[in-house]
Amino acid sequence: MRQTGGVFVHDALPMRVVFGAGALDKVAEEVERLGLSRILVLSTPRQGALAARVTTLLGDRAGGTFDGARMHVPVASVVAAEEAVGAAGADGCLAIGGGSTIGLAKALSLRLGLPSVVVPTTYAGSEMTPVWGLTEDGRKRTGRDPVVLPRSVVYDPDLTHALPAAVSGPSGLNAIAHAVEALYAPDGTPVVSAMAERGVHDLAAALPTVVADGADAAARALALQGAWLCGACLGATTMGLHHKLCHALGGMLDLPHAETHAIVLPHVAAYNLPFAPEADTVLRRALATDDVPSALRALAARVGVPAGLRALGVDHADLARVADEVLAAPYRNPRPPTRGDLEAILEAAWRDGP
Repeated sequence: MRQTGGVFVHDALPMRVVFGAGALDKVAEEVERLGLSRILVLSTPRQGALAARVTTLLGDRAGGTFDGARMHVPVASVVAAEEAVGAAGADGCLAIGGGSTIGLAKALSLRLGLPSVVVPTTYAGSEMTPVWGLTEDGRKRTGRDPVVLPRSVVYDPDLTHALPAAVSGPSGLNAIAHAVEALYAPDGTPVVSAMAERGVHDLAAALPTVVADGADAAARALALQGAWLCGACLGATTMGLHHKLCHALGGMLDLPHAETHAIVLPHVAAYNLPFAPEADTVLRRALATDDVPSALRALAARVGVPAGLRALGVDHADLARVADEVLAAPYRNPRPPTRGDLEAILEAAWRDGP
C-alpha cells in the first residue's frame, strides 16, 4: 500500500451500482438505460428459477436464456454461450448468479464486445473487477481488460437469503481475500485501503449471523455491501500470491472457487503480512485482533469453511505440480516465494494447520 503522504494514482472504474432490497425490479430500467433491445439471460442450471424471473421482468427485451455457466469459465462453455448469443440475436446479456455466471458474461464481453448487466447472488465480487478468466486443458488464464466490466451492477440482498450457509461462508471469505491482497498490492492507494478496511469489517461482522440465520435481512445487506467493497479493491489493484495459488489450484484440479480461496487465505496472510506491516495494521483494526492469520482461520472455521485442501479431495501428490505452475509465471508479491516457501504454504493449507 502506498504511503498516504506521497503521490499516488487511483483509477476509478466506470461502475454503476443499484443497491437495496427489491433492486431486482430495476433490471429492465437498467437495460433500457443502456439502449439494449435483445438480452440473453445467463445462469447456471441451478439458477433457472431466477433466470425465469428476470426474463419476465425484461419483457419484450428478453431474447432467451443460457444456463450453461460453469465454474472457472471453461472455454467450451463460452463457445456454447456465443452460439446462444447468435441464435438470440442478442445485443447484450444479463448475468444472474455467482462468480461462474458473471465470469461467463465477462468472457462474452471480452470475445464479442457484448455489454452486460449483472445481478450477483453470492459474495464473489467479480462484478467489480476488470479481471477475466478462462480455463482450457486444465490451465486457467487470467487477464485484465476494462471491456469486461459490467455496465450496471444490481445488488439485491433479498436474492441472497436463500444462499445456503455452506456457500455463504466460503463466498464471504473469498471476498475478504480480495481486500487482503489489495492492501499489500504495489498499486494500492489510501482509497483502496479505506474500502478494504470497511469491506473486511462488514463481512467479518455479518458472516457468522448470515450462516446462523440466512434470513437475517440486515446481516445479508451488510455482507453484500462488504463484498461490493472488497471486490472494488481487487478491481483497483493487481493480484499477488494468494490469487496466483488459487488460480493454479482451481484451474489444474477443478476445485470449488470460493472454498479454495477461503482455505488458502490465512496461510498466505501468515506468509505475507510480516513483510506488509501497513496491511497488517489495517486488518488488525478491521478484524479487532492482534493476530490476523489466526483470526481469519477462526472466522473460516466458524462459518463452515472445509478443513483444508484435502477436504476438497486434493491429492497430496498434486501439490508439487501446483507449486511448479505458480513458479512458472509468478505474480508480484511483497515477499517473493521460493519453491520451499510454496511447498510449506500448500502443505499447511492441505492439512489445515499453521
